[in-house]
Amino acid sequence: MQCSKFLVGLVGGATAVVALGGVGTYLLSGTESTTSLDENSTVKVGGYKALSAGIVAGRTQSKYHPLPWVGEKVSDVSCPTGLKAVAGGSITCTGKDSSGDPVRIPVSVVTVAGDSVTWKFER
Repeated sequence: MQCSKFLVGLVGGATAVVALGGVGTYLLSGTESTTSLDENSTVKVGGYKALSAGIVAGRTQSKYHPLPWVGEKVSDVSCPTGLKAVAGGSITCTGKDSSGDPVRIPVSVVTVAGDSVTWKFER
């Protein structure tokens, strides 16, 4: 009887650890960001407010490989221009993988609300 209680506790504890690990991975591996459009982050592209290329590149590089088992590590991420704060706006940034080969990183605007833009990149 005591052995079966121990096994139930062991299985329950292991399940909880796996579930927490899954939730943590999901939260840390997200590719979506919401950024305010203020004087420090905004530029003009084609007459539209845009999130500066440096902000997009930096955030993308830092979130591209948040955990060893999610994504691959990239470096030297750069974007050709700012990301227009218009729903559906998109650019393609580039970076380098761990062997130095180029990586294309599509970035697009999800929504624009007031003075912030929600955008995402693809791995």
